[in-house]
Amino acid sequence: MKTKITLGGLLLGITLIFNSAIIQANESFSKYVSTDGTIQFPVDFRMSMVHLGSWFVPTGDASGFHDVYTERESAIFYQQNGYFPDGATLVKELRASKSGDFTTGRGVQHSTSSLKQWFVMVKDSENRFVNNPIWGDGWGWALFKPDSVNKNSAVNYRADCLGCHIPAKDSDWVYKQAYPILTP
Repeated sequence: MKTKITLGGLLLGITLIFNSAIIQANESFSKYVSTDGTIQFPVDFRMSMVHLGSWFVPTGDASGFHDVYTERESAIFYQQNGYFPDGATLVKELRASKSGDFTTGRGVQHSTSSLKQWFVMVKDSENRFVNNPIWGDGWGWALFKPDSVNKNSAVNYRADCLGCHIPAKDSDWVYKQAYPILTP
């Protein structure tokens, strides 16, 4: 399809075509991973993925609601096989919380529109990106901040991500307790 565009639009168009080509090159693995292993923020995840479950963290830097999503196909695969397939994407969205009194009770916590950050993991049992420091232990690891969703804030998964996941090592580095949808 050809369209008439301005110079500014042309530059934007080149960027979009380039990103699309990168995504297409790895489509069979993950549409969120480029050929060099760069993990892209899955902008459409709230509408294109299923909600696996939520965590509530009452205090600290990670306080609030942690809502976790994956592709529908990945959840079905997990139900049938007991593990995530290669290319499965897990997105954990952290939202601030607020307490209030409602007809359901006093001090009821609910999530707000205030986004804190997103953690993204992409399953990779084949070690496709052995020289990329955000990949290892069967996953690609990413951290995106609300002010820079185009940049992975994690630079080395061992230093930036793995420490929080050590208690979940025996369950493929994933805390699955809050994901009832994975059990058929």
